Amino acid sequence: MTQKNSFFSYVFFNVAGMLGLSCYILADTYFVSAALGTEGLAALNLAISVYSFLSGAGLLLGIGGASRYAVLYARGDREEGNRAFSGTFLLGLLCAAVFLLAGIFGAEQLGSLLGAEGQVLKMTAAYLRIILCFSPCFLLNNILLAFVRNDGGHRLAMAAMLAGSFSNILLDYLFLFPLSLGMSGAAFATGLAPVISMGLLSLHLIRKRNGFHLRRCRLTGSMAVWLCAPGLSSLVTELASGVTLLVFNLLLLRLVGNVGVAAYGVTANLALVATAVFTGISQGIQPLISHAYGQRDRRAEGLVRNKALVLALGLSVLLFLAVLLWAPELTAIFNRDGDRQLALLAGRSMRLYFAGFLPAGFNIVSAAYLSSSGRERGGFAISLVRGFAALLPLVLALSTLLGPDGIWLSFPAAELCAAVLTAFLLFRREPPHQNRKSGRNRKKARTA
Repeated sequence: MTQKNSFFSYVFFNVAGMLGLSCYILADTYFVSAALGTEGLAALNLAISVYSFLSGAGLLLGIGGASRYAVLYARGDREEGNRAFSGTFLLGLLCAAVFLLAGIFGAEQLGSLLGAEGQVLKMTAAYLRIILCFSPCFLLNNILLAFVRNDGGHRLAMAAMLAGSFSNILLDYLFLFPLSLGMSGAAFATGLAPVISMGLLSLHLIRKRNGFHLRRCRLTGSMAVWLCAPGLSSLVTELASGVTLLVFNLLLLRLVGNVGVAAYGVTANLALVATAVFTGISQGIQPLISHAYGQRDRRAEGLVRNKALVLALGLSVLLFLAVLLWAPELTAIFNRDGDRQLALLAGRSMRLYFAGFLPAGFNIVSAAYLSSSGRERGGFAISLVRGFAALLPLVLALSTLLGPDGIWLSFPAAELCAAVLTAFLLFRREPPHQNRKSGRNRKKARTA
């Protein structure tokens, strides 16, 4: 397969898979709004912020460990590649234990911290309890997806993601309507998605097509840091999504009430689809960038990066235009009761918020490129600025000055600030491959 065909194959299958993955959040939103109304939509939007933390942990481990595996495999170091997989698997089990305990013993406390009260709190706690109890499945599925993708199984990875997503849509309908299981049914449908996905991914192992295997290894702190470093930008992106949801929800509860949270729920869930497009591009180029980096092929790195940035820019313009044209129709899908205030708030928030995706695509893809090519600090810095350092001060300041409009505008303002840093890091003169600080980290992994 040519380099051009490899790019479009990897990117297409990963964008398709990520879009499918985002569909089950949209399915939850649609079916919950249809079955449980505005209160159910508000509860779901509060609970999704915790799901972002769970997803972020999975991406941190999966993308981080798989990036190390891809570089080592490209350099012919198969045994170190197996250690990377084994260490990542152990880290996944440890993280899953923390989330599982939080789900069993702290679901209601988490719901209260998120700002839920009364009936909304009951729904939020029910959703969180079940989702967090499925945390081992979510984390291990993210790890397997990333390793299978980096092991040449990008088509199977896409199929697994789509199978999990579409099964969730069917189960959402079954549990919420014929069985009337309420919020618990929506959470259970979502929790089964990674189980089905892992069932398909196991074909890669059963057919013995995998280049990675579990090996006995001693997991140390330095090894954990080395494995996770390439996934830090993905973690920060997901954590920022969760923190943004939390902060926006708390501010909206104070300024507008539950209808404001429900309106943001519509915008946030559609934004997940937009983010999935750019995450899919990022995950698609990651194996190609890591392989080129492992072989010290700067020309191949540059070609993949440039194609990804052009694609991200074109798609960001199309997404923004689609929202400008069809915001009322998109809002109506999730407005079961025809609430006029919800329709007005959601339509306005969508148009203002989605302007942020014009620079966001550039930022997300660039952060992934830097993280996959041995410049983890640059990718981490971009994600940190766009997710926390710029966004949080801006949302607090703009909401005070402009009210709800300031909340929606804080996202595009933060992305513009991050784009300045991204342009500096991306287009400055890069050091030669041999000078990038990777040898010390590889030595730590071997001694571990």
